[in-house]
Amino acid sequence: MQIVLVSGLSGSGKSIAIAVLEDAGYYCVDNLPLPMLESLVDHLGREGHERIAIAIDARSGASFSQLPHIAESLRRRGADLRIIFLEAKTLSLVKRFSETRRRHPLSSDTVSLQEAIQLEREMLADIAPLGHRIDTSDLSPSALRLWIKDLIQQDRSRITLLFQSFGFKHGIPLDADLVFDVRCLPNPHYVPELRPLTGRDQAVRDYIEASPDAMAMLADISGFVENWLPCFIRDHRAYLTVAIGCTGGQHRSVYFAETLAAAFRLREQVLVRHRELS
Repeated sequence: MQIVLVSGLSGSGKSIAIAVLEDAGYYCVDNLPLPMLESLVDHLGREGHERIAIAIDARSGASFSQLPHIAESLRRRGADLRIIFLEAKTLSLVKRFSETRRRHPLSSDTVSLQEAIQLEREMLADIAPLGHRIDTSDLSPSALRLWIKDLIQQDRSRITLLFQSFGFKHGIPLDADLVFDVRCLPNPHYVPELRPLTGRDQAVRDYIEASPDAMAMLADISGFVENWLPCFIRDHRAYLTVAIGCTGGQHRSVYFAETLAAAFRLREQVLVRHRELS
């Protein structure tokens, strides 16, 4: 049985993720109390369901501490279990709640929205490392849908190596495991004919590849990831997110993410994302 647990901060996009999984053929359940998880899996298994997606959030309260134990129990019973954890920066969450005028599940007359978000972040702090984290702060709903679709298609028996470009002026991604800064390299933004292009365009690629420093840094990052990837595999990591940042996330970081992904795709399971191009 394939089981996907979707968790994360309120307002981070769990409803979108569940909708994508439902469209992909998963039997979906939203806001399930954690103590009922194993009995629900048993029931749906007897009913013949082979793919299940369950959304779990802070409304489960104190029972959240049981999740690592329950996840391990399901895996021992042979379930192909993966956890997707969605998160976002506090300002992004405040904006979303303000726009939708929804009430945060932990807010009250005495707990403000920002206090509720921080409380929930603390409640879920031990859950985030259990799964694949996705920072949805700057993602459109359509981009998140594509990312979830890509994720569920990966082979769970192998580690997924994810290269992500981003712009430092928009902040470091919350879901990054390794972060590399390429802002010291020549910037195509200052070349008028290259400014509207991205690191996917050949003219930008040619410009960056003409820099010995860029090629040396590319080799260093590639070597670092290659040397330490076996250690992450031995640690039973299902995902490793390598984030490469430049100033705006349009040229240098995109080139590095694309080039590294192409090189590692020859021998590893690879995804590539461009946060600022989404």
